[in-house]
Amino acid sequence: MFTKYSIKDIQDSLLLASVFVTGAAVLIIEIIATRILSPYYGNTIYTTSSVIGIVLAALSLGYYLGGMLSDKYPDYRVFYGIIFISGFLTILMNVLDSTLLPLLSVLFSIALGPLVSSAFLFFIPAFSLGMLSPFAIKLHHITYEEGNKVGRQSGEVFFWSTVGSIVGSLLSGFFLIPYFGINIIVAITGAILSFWGLCGFFFFHKNRKILLLMIILFALELLFLFFNLSQTSKEFLYEKDGFYEKIRIEDRQWNGHLTRFLYQDKSWSSAIFLDSNEMAFDYTKYYKLYILFNKNPKNVFVIGGGAYSIPKAILSESKEANVSVSEIEPEYFNLAKKYFGLQDTEKLNNITEDGRRILAKDGTQYDAIISDVYYSIFSMPIHFTTKEFFSLAKNRLLENGVFIGNFAGSLDQKQPSFILSEIRTFKEIFPNSYFFAVQSPDSSIPQNIIFLGINGDKKIDFESKDIKNSKDVVIASLPEKNISLDAFNLSSYQEITDNFSPIEYLVSRDIKKFY
Repeated sequence: MFTKYSIKDIQDSLLLASVFVTGAAVLIIEIIATRILSPYYGNTIYTTSSVIGIVLAALSLGYYLGGMLSDKYPDYRVFYGIIFISGFLTILMNVLDSTLLPLLSVLFSIALGPLVSSAFLFFIPAFSLGMLSPFAIKLHHITYEEGNKVGRQSGEVFFWSTVGSIVGSLLSGFFLIPYFGINIIVAITGAILSFWGLCGFFFFHKNRKILLLMIILFALELLFLFFNLSQTSKEFLYEKDGFYEKIRIEDRQWNGHLTRFLYQDKSWSSAIFLDSNEMAFDYTKYYKLYILFNKNPKNVFVIGGGAYSIPKAILSESKEANVSVSEIEPEYFNLAKKYFGLQDTEKLNNITEDGRRILAKDGTQYDAIISDVYYSIFSMPIHFTTKEFFSLAKNRLLENGVFIGNFAGSLDQKQPSFILSEIRTFKEIFPNSYFFAVQSPDSSIPQNIIFLGINGDKKIDFESKDIKNSKDVVIASLPEKNISLDAFNLSSYQEITDNFSPIEYLVSRDIKKFY
């Protein structure tokens, strides 16, 4: 039988452990929230800012009202009841995201949508978890009835809550997200909270009717989770949450061909025709621009693997070429081999690391650098859009080596303009450069714009027979796709640097104008 002191000791240890667990849950929910929103709004600064802002607002209000409630009802049963409810609300959040987000993403823009969606989905679970810290301080204080040590007792609660948040943050990034799907992570987090609340409530409350009701509710939660998580999507060949985005692979008819698509979050990033060797997307065919300067490249560096369509094409055309591919998503290389026909070869060097980091630390000189990471206007890797990156890439090119980049944006000259800011920035580093509109230079709607920079003085002769008589459609069409910059006053557009790169803002202006 426990002594009076030992019961208090157990109560207090359980209380601090509860603060640790709920602190971890808050950070897991906050980190997972950005992954929940990104398939609908992209992985942008708007998504990150909205999640952080809404969660902080919810926690602040939870702290305030939790403090008031703890003064009125300083009871362990209320404390553990809130934890139980928080678990239920977390699971409810997981249900609502699949029903509300498709609707909200249509109704609201890429800038406002994440804020509204975060308020609907994440505010209430974060609010209920925020109520627990002041409750814990109150209970921790009255357990020992040490009126002059509230500062130390508050410090202990915040210490364990913060340690829990640190563990939740690291656990999410280094273990949960890499190895489990978002739905599973949210479901397990909610179930653990409810189970923890149920156990704590049982420790302090022996009313069988209330306990039976809580057990029934928890059992229903588990049954729902089992049913929900056991459902598999028949729409996709493959579906998984990757390190950086949700990955889906789907077969469907497109442009008269049976086509296999690779989706990254909101947008498709790669595709192949299953009934033809022709590249599915027109913009990917512009990788061939390198042949205007070097028909037999020895070393090519491709940033962004995706379905590995470009590396495959280069290797099939040139027996001498060695292709290095930088792809930060570890899944893609094996997926490309399984679903997109990539063959193992000694001439292909796949590197699971950021392309800019590779260029910065590796002094290899290349005949061509092809950057295909700008796959979507909804998700632009900022550090590949700046003056410093283009300068680094140019320094890694051999004489008359070329940089080829695929960007998406509008040639509309209204301020501000993402693509015109990028063109100005690019020309600062590559004075000898060309820009091609995949659709038409006369179109102002968003389209793929191909950047070609030459590390040397060699020019393109658009009147040459090699271009006019080329059997390759892309090469033959270059004169009509070439963007004449004479009509643009590029000096009026913002230069993009590591220090100043408001990419999401600039891109959102295009989306607002045309979508």
